Amino acid sequence: MRASTSPRWWRAVGLLITLALTPGALACSGWDAATAPTTTTAPTDDASTAPHPADSGGSPPAIDTVSDMPPVVDPANLYSETAAGKLQPWLAEVPLRVYVPNGRSNDVTVIDVATKQVIGTFPVDAEPQHVVPSYDLRTLWVLSNQGYSLTAIDPPSGEPVATLAVEDPYNLYFTPDGSEAIVVAEALRRLDFRDPHTMALHRSLEVPDCAGINHIDFSIDGRYLIATCEFAGRLAKIDLLERRVVGMLELSGGGMPQDVRISPDGKTFYVAEMMRNGVYLIDAATFTEIGFVETGVGAHGLYPSRDATKLYVINRGSNRVPGPPRGPGSVAVLDLATNQVVDRWEVPGGGSPDMGNLTPDGRELWLGGRYDDEVYVFDTTTGALAGRIPVGKGPHGLTVWPQPGRYSLGHTGNMR
Repeated sequence: MRASTSPRWWRAVGLLITLALTPGALACSGWDAATAPTTTTAPTDDASTAPHPADSGGSPPAIDTVSDMPPVVDPANLYSETAAGKLQPWLAEVPLRVYVPNGRSNDVTVIDVATKQVIGTFPVDAEPQHVVPSYDLRTLWVLSNQGYSLTAIDPPSGEPVATLAVEDPYNLYFTPDGSEAIVVAEALRRLDFRDPHTMALHRSLEVPDCAGINHIDFSIDGRYLIATCEFAGRLAKIDLLERRVVGMLELSGGGMPQDVRISPDGKTFYVAEMMRNGVYLIDAATFTEIGFVETGVGAHGLYPSRDATKLYVINRGSNRVPGPPRGPGSVAVLDLATNQVVDRWEVPGGGSPDMGNLTPDGRELWLGGRYDDEVYVFDTTTGALAGRIPVGKGPHGLTVWPQPGRYSLGHTGNMR
């Protein structure tokens, strides 16, 4: 993998110049040479004092997220197109790899899924949090929120191809119609709606009552999103047509809500709650709390099985941030028909599973070991740990790529 010791803003300019001179790289990464930025600015690491970026995208596009989103194929299972065997044909030629952002060593580890061997590492800017597939499935974005940058990875080569200056990118999602990227600026309590390719800013939505705005998922019709407020113990509901906050829900147990995922039928949102060690159930129609299921210590990440009958709840093994190594980390298997935990897979000897995703066939679940500097591989048929791979320091939101689905809504592969 390429390495560089030059300052990050000069590295970004150099990479973009290289892209401008190599159309083939642009084609395989999904970048448009006519609209890609030709310069970047030196980011600041101080989120509290950073200036608000200028509107570099011109007038925002006219958007109707409901009518312009791809239609749901099966209303009883909005994940129907993410099943095993539904990989887009052109993605079949992309090597199956895992990309691990290491938040304390400021690099990305690349692992071959078949051999479970590390095949490369490349540096990125400060504190990479997640690796996010683009809406069009052609680019992987590394989010360095303390480095105030996004690094684009070209999946066919597995190499970084550009770095763009973006304010506080803790997480990244895409509107269901694909017209805009949504950068979750956690420290700034803001959602920034940007061009999904160039990341030019269209508009910002301040969410001041949502301290620690963090993870997002979308309604089945694409009309609104639900966001977790990690440091406020509540959820925010945001109308995507009007781009405004339309509701705040105080969780009965408060705590630190983390990941959120919608049920296959679109009727329930599941919200992982790290302090109460379980998952809240939220009625999508009324935006009210309707239940709670205990899953394990430090409930954090949520991933539906390929057949959409189970929800894998990743329990980090600690309620503390940062937590200790070798905690009682586990994966709880939640039956989506009954909302009951039907199995629990422990990390032998303890660990700190955090974020990740499934292989395309759904037979393996790959997770970053946040406080143990390793990656875990669970066999989803047996629940046994099939791999334990040392990586860099502080691995967080890894992604497995490619994955089946028509488009990505963001995070580590919220596919539809």
